[in-house]
Amino acid sequence: MKPNARLTLVGAGPGDPELITLKGLKALQTADVILYDALANEELLAYAPEDCLKIYVGKRSGLHQKQQIEINKMIVGYANSMGHVVRLKGGDPFIFGRGHEEMEYASAFGIQSTYIPGISSAYSVPGLAGIPITKRLVNESFMVVTGTLRDGTVSEDISTSAKSKATVVILMGVGKLKHIVEIFKKERGEEEPIGLIQNGSLPNQRTLYGNLKNIEELQEKEQIQTPAIIIIGKVINEKLETNVISHREHALI
Repeated sequence: MKPNARLTLVGAGPGDPELITLKGLKALQTADVILYDALANEELLAYAPEDCLKIYVGKRSGLHQKQQIEINKMIVGYANSMGHVVRLKGGDPFIFGRGHEEMEYASAFGIQSTYIPGISSAYSVPGLAGIPITKRLVNESFMVVTGTLRDGTVSEDISTSAKSKATVVILMGVGKLKHIVEIFKKERGEEEPIGLIQNGSLPNQRTLYGNLKNIEELQEKEQIQTPAIIIIGKVINEKLETNVISHREHALI
């Protein structure tokens, strides 16, 4: 084992490379190996040392480039042979990211692990689109739920969240939109606002807003694709008109 064998789990944020934390950036600058996901912006790889080995291990719904057990083994293998492994994952690795599983696996082999949080798309993407996740006198809480379980079914927590008055943010749920709408209609009625946001925080962000009555028809025309989030709740009515400014445009301001 390399004397400096270690794993740093880094949250890359929602997509805009400027939204990574300073601590995450410093980890990239000392990496010997970077294993990065599909949702981690590849522009961040430019901060790594020139001799750093960069390996894509992306996984998206229905397309698993590397199975999780293989990724786990790669973390341990590269840490032992090369030293500092940075596992770069979109959003926050501890929010539906399986980051904790990877740290557990590495720790079982005696590899020191560090977690660096990332900005989650669950709250940042709505905010960047002008939607407050919470607002006084509008709602009292918010919930974040996965839309699709490992076996492809819809989480039972979708039904639980629909019964609440909370703002509900659903990750990995666009493919289950019809089922989700049916569940929420029963609990909240057809006029409940709903929004779909694709590629949040990036210059090619796309948004679609409606209510539970018309969102499927709108989606049939607009075809919002993954990666995207679904947000349901009256806070959508509070939406501000705002523009997502890319990091390149920001540099010119």
